[in-house]
Amino acid sequence: MIRILRYGEVANEDIFARAVPSVNVEAIVTDIIQDVRQNGDEALYRYCEKFDGAKLESLQVSQEEIDEALSLVDADFLRILREAAENIRHFHEKQVRNSFIINDANGIVMGQKVIPVDRAGLYVPGGTAAYPSTVLMDAIPAKIAGCPEVVMVTPPGKDSKVNPVILAAASIAGVSRIFKLGGAQAVAALAYGTQSVPRVDKIVGPGNAFVAEAKRQVYGVVSIDMIAGPSEILIVADGRSDPRHVAADLLSQAEHDKLASAVLVTDSMELAKAVQSELEVQLSQLEREEIARASIDQNGKIIVADDLKIAVEIANEIAPEHLELCVDNPFDYLDSIRHAGSIFMGRNCPEALGDYLAGPNHTLPTSGTARFSSPLSVDDFVKKTQYTYFTREALEKVAWDVNTFARKEGLTAHARSATIRLED
Repeated sequence: MIRILRYGEVANEDIFARAVPSVNVEAIVTDIIQDVRQNGDEALYRYCEKFDGAKLESLQVSQEEIDEALSLVDADFLRILREAAENIRHFHEKQVRNSFIINDANGIVMGQKVIPVDRAGLYVPGGTAAYPSTVLMDAIPAKIAGCPEVVMVTPPGKDSKVNPVILAAASIAGVSRIFKLGGAQAVAALAYGTQSVPRVDKIVGPGNAFVAEAKRQVYGVVSIDMIAGPSEILIVADGRSDPRHVAADLLSQAEHDKLASAVLVTDSMELAKAVQSELEVQLSQLEREEIARASIDQNGKIIVADDLKIAVEIANEIAPEHLELCVDNPFDYLDSIRHAGSIFMGRNCPEALGDYLAGPNHTLPTSGTARFSSPLSVDDFVKKTQYTYFTREALEKVAWDVNTFARKEGLTAHARSATIRLED
């Protein structure tokens, strides 16, 4: 049963504690990455057979397989995928940054170019945890950014096929190439390239502990979006909230993983107790009851604060991945929220809207990293370069200032480079 804690009466360590994965896979992942770097496709085929039980003839998904997948997915779900894709495009198109140029001084031109990465790599979980929503959320911003090529990896089933809904989503999102790869070996292939898999510039997407560790190890060779931790939801709710709705929203994240965190912060002890009871009712109705119950019992908590202002302060301290404001006037509190991955406003906005259909991205900072990082966006798939142009006359006006500045830092070659042109 979920714990009820009264803020101010228990240690802050209990209020703000997070579950920390205890498994250490660093050495295993290091060996896998090294194997893929040395042996390329041969290692990938071997790992597919070992970990996925799939004996592949080709690593790349063929167009025939994609066409077959589209024929297997029911028409209504294809409609929903297309609707979701359109909503995601509409939101992310607003994030596009423009290059700029400054030429308001005589003889000086400066500017910034916004350039998409040449090749983006998407990791998409497969098997029983097949998330077509992740395909849309990761691929569409990359396409909007203008990436010339978007490469996706996802593990095959034992039949050597990829889940049809994953392929359907990839087709709708405009993914360029798809490979039947999962785990640390897939990340290694994207980072270093093999005979079949092209090297990418950025890797995004969620995965298990092996995937997260592999992304950590290849960072610097390629860019990554983030090191994702267990899923989180924090709900700030007042006493007028419906306990059934609050319980359902808490469980929507608890069913992800036994380490997932579901937290309610409220100013009402009555609501706290009602939600505690309702969770027990709804848990018994879930297909993933075992996972959700472990999450709720071990990592879930209900925090009772004196008022909603304090509740918001607690939310800011926790900096959750998902934050729901189940209150009468949620926009009154929006400016007070400083640290959250994605905010869901009001009583009719369950977090699941954001997972699938609303449009804002669902790849979000976890483990408190919302204090300094952001949801996946178009910005993740672009880089910026700057340029400067001076005429000789413009240089003459500032060369000795540059020279003086450089000498203050003891860099005489810098100083000389600024003034040597004036000797011509």
